[in-house]
Amino acid sequence: PAAAERHRVKSLSPFPRQTFTAWCNSHLRKAGTQIENIEEDFRNGLKLMLLLEVISGERLPKPDKGKMRFHKIANVNKALDFIASKGVKLVSIGAEEIVDGNVKMTLGMIWTIILRFAIQDISVEETSAKEGLLLWCQRKTAPYRNVNVQNFHISWKDGLALCALIHRHRPDLIDYSKLRKDDPIGNLNTAFEVAEKFLDIPKMLDAEDIVNTPKPDEKAIMTYVSCFYHAFAGAEQAETAANRICKVLAVNQENERLMEEYEKLASELLEWIRRTIPWLENRVAEQTMRAMQQKLEDFRDYRRVHKPPRVQEKCQLEINFNTLQTKLRLSNRPAFMPSEGKMVSDIANAWKGLEQVEKGYEEWLLTEIRRLERLDHLAEKFKQKCNLHEAWTAGKEDLLTQKDYESASLMEIRALMRKHEAFESDLAAHQDRVEQIAAIAQELNELDYHDAATINARCQGICDQWDNLGTLTQKRRDALERVEKLWETIDQLYLEFAKRAAPFNNWMDGATEDLQDMFIVHSIEEIQSLITAHDQFKATLPEADKERMATMGIQNEILKIAQTYGIKLSGINPYTNLSPQDITNKWETVKHLVPLRDQMLQEELARQQANERLRRQFAAQANIIGPWIQTKMEEIGHVSVDISGSLEEQMNNLKQYEQNIINYKSNIDKLEGDHQLIQEALIFDNKHTNYTMEHIRVGWEQLLTTIARTINEVENQILTRDAKGISQEQLNEFRASFNHFDRKRNGMMDPDDFRACLISMGYDLVSAEFACYLYLKSGEVEFARIMTLVDPNNTGVVTFQAFIDFMTRETAETDTAEQVMASFKILASDKVMISCPNALSFPEYNVTLGLHPGALHPSSGPVLLVAERTRHPDFVPLTSHTSQWTSCAESFPQSSTSEPTSLPVPWTTSHSPAPFTERATCKQSPLSTSSLIFTPSYPPLPVPQNPASPSPETCPRGSPPVPVLKCFE
Repeated sequence: PAAAERHRVKSLSPFPRQTFTAWCNSHLRKAGTQIENIEEDFRNGLKLMLLLEVISGERLPKPDKGKMRFHKIANVNKALDFIASKGVKLVSIGAEEIVDGNVKMTLGMIWTIILRFAIQDISVEETSAKEGLLLWCQRKTAPYRNVNVQNFHISWKDGLALCALIHRHRPDLIDYSKLRKDDPIGNLNTAFEVAEKFLDIPKMLDAEDIVNTPKPDEKAIMTYVSCFYHAFAGAEQAETAANRICKVLAVNQENERLMEEYEKLASELLEWIRRTIPWLENRVAEQTMRAMQQKLEDFRDYRRVHKPPRVQEKCQLEINFNTLQTKLRLSNRPAFMPSEGKMVSDIANAWKGLEQVEKGYEEWLLTEIRRLERLDHLAEKFKQKCNLHEAWTAGKEDLLTQKDYESASLMEIRALMRKHEAFESDLAAHQDRVEQIAAIAQELNELDYHDAATINARCQGICDQWDNLGTLTQKRRDALERVEKLWETIDQLYLEFAKRAAPFNNWMDGATEDLQDMFIVHSIEEIQSLITAHDQFKATLPEADKERMATMGIQNEILKIAQTYGIKLSGINPYTNLSPQDITNKWETVKHLVPLRDQMLQEELARQQANERLRRQFAAQANIIGPWIQTKMEEIGHVSVDISGSLEEQMNNLKQYEQNIINYKSNIDKLEGDHQLIQEALIFDNKHTNYTMEHIRVGWEQLLTTIARTINEVENQILTRDAKGISQEQLNEFRASFNHFDRKRNGMMDPDDFRACLISMGYDLVSAEFACYLYLKSGEVEFARIMTLVDPNNTGVVTFQAFIDFMTRETAETDTAEQVMASFKILASDKVMISCPNALSFPEYNVTLGLHPGALHPSSGPVLLVAERTRHPDFVPLTSHTSQWTSCAESFPQSSTSEPTSLPVPWTTSHSPAPFTERATCKQSPLSTSSLIFTPSYPPLPVPQNPASPSPETCPRGSPPVPVLKCFE
């Protein structure tokens, strides 16, 4: 059970127990102790305090000797306070968890100690900590076959990388040529045994665990590899000196690569925008709903699949551009000017045009879909009404053209007359239907219906038929009225039946039409209105049934009279074509359509309720995501102006924000899915939120761009700080000054605020000093000069990056000639130095030339020649005179006995009479010629009391010493 519990705890912990235990024992054994169980042996805090004293070399407060819980907590707190005093933030790690044996917290604390005392101080060139350790491993293992270190997990599985590190520094311990890549366990065990036996690095890993694990534990590998770094750190001094000389070439190559990458990315992005805009500008509408919905789906694919990578490319382009400009500025290189049309502003303008066209395209798609939906509805409604009307008019023209009244009896004539009156009433009732048909056809034409010709032809046929029916009706009425006076008998009951049946029949026809009428709604309120109207209609059915019974009662009375008086009925009402059976059938039809209408309305209500749920679901997420994006934008803004921590802490915070934003992407995708469901349901409005999907997309893209730009700004600040030797305190002072005078809190200072900031930092803007001659000028001229440095584009504002660049130029440290000479001496080691005291033709200088043959491999790069001269205190040469050191290569000595002669050295004079030292360096390849690069350092110039402007003739070369202010050109 104990072994099972340890296995369970180990499987739950994200930290490597074995490695951490071995690492702790490697230090504790220096104090004559060790630990067996990492979560148990640190619970009283005593060994934890001892471990910190060993690895830091400092004394911690005296531990409490008691064995009570509060004594243990006090000891652990002393250890945690010591860790915190080293600038380490212990997130969620408390003394109670360590005392209680919380394995996760204990291992997390040990990992924090390892990072701070074993990894954080690792520095290689411009990288540190984990990245510095990785760069060190890559540099050391680069020449070895089958070794490619890219990370701290799978790159170490075959054991060759560890063997290469050992062989690079101690080739006598391992024969690398005999190692095989297909024997990873053997390689790893060889490295572990050699390191433990000869390098005093204990075994912290199991070869089988590394080989049999798809991805070995990164923390374990880093901990073990860091031991090799500290073991071999002493051998790095010479390599560091050589790297100082070669760094310029690497920087130039990196700058060229960034320039080419920028040009390539800019060309590809602009070409994609150029190809995409015509597609989005195409406003040719499709004729069917299905085709337009396919266009909408294509647009969704563009937004989800095609555009996001381009957004990242645009952001990366801006980051590369800013990084390149910063590196060029730090290298004193001219600013990078992209090809014509490929500036960042050109890309931004093209992108802005793309988004404008994109927004218009989506609005056009939705408008066209809504228009097609309306057209389909109107077309179907038009067909239904036309079918009903054509069914009603069928045979009416034949009926109106009959001559039946010529041979009819009086009763029949009167019946025909009443029948015709009923027809006219019916005809008038159908007038509204014809007008509705014409109105629908007109609307279809106005909405540009694709089959408008068929609609117009059918509408015209109905209108022509209607006009013809009106003409025939009027002719038949005239004929009936001419013969009506000849007939006097009328059957009142038939007439009354006809009069009551006709309107009731029209009512049933209208009810049938209304019950079959198609509808389209977009909200619950609209469908509720239709349901209310339908309920009101159903409320009239009892009254209509009474009317039907009354009408049928007339027919029953007719039958009763005919039966009473023995009248033989023909069975046909002479005054109407409606029979009692017709009334009954239509009534049954109405009763049958009522529940069907109920079902249709309820189904539509359910659909609208589902749409409402979609609206609320989208709104609930949008109302969370929208403010979240705004909050993150504000938080990023606060982080960018926060001076409470170091730039690395700001970078860590920004990276955490970036990771949180990336992790939040699933919410955006889910919202996109809900938005797609809304569009597929043809929902065009949402009263529950002010956020549209477009707002969320734009905000999300701005958030991604802002975090990337902010991270890049901090990276550039770190790059500037490290390159120029600016301390964190100085950067904090710069940030505090900038924030204080950034009165608008927009990340920029106006010129007046900038002037006040400079004065507050001790700048004297009252007078200015110039090199050739000294005179007083207005502070406005000096301030204008400074403004040209911080605002070269004359934008009228000073950004924080420009402010930092200016202040770093004012305060930054540079590599001195003494540092270069010291580096060269390290490289020279015990090799021959060549002294040429009489090599130059200027007797007033003492010259020492140092050449180090063999210090570098002939193929490894330039050879450095250093000249130092001390000027005679009374000698004042002419100003602005520069010579070229030519034939530098031919003049190099071939042996320690030969001396170079007649080597002109470039020099620049100074107006200070005090002695000073000038240093010049010549980087020379063995096979080419180079000019001497001369970078003197001068003391400050004195301010004259009476500036004068003598002529150049007063200072001929070789003349006796003259006052400084009288010798200038």
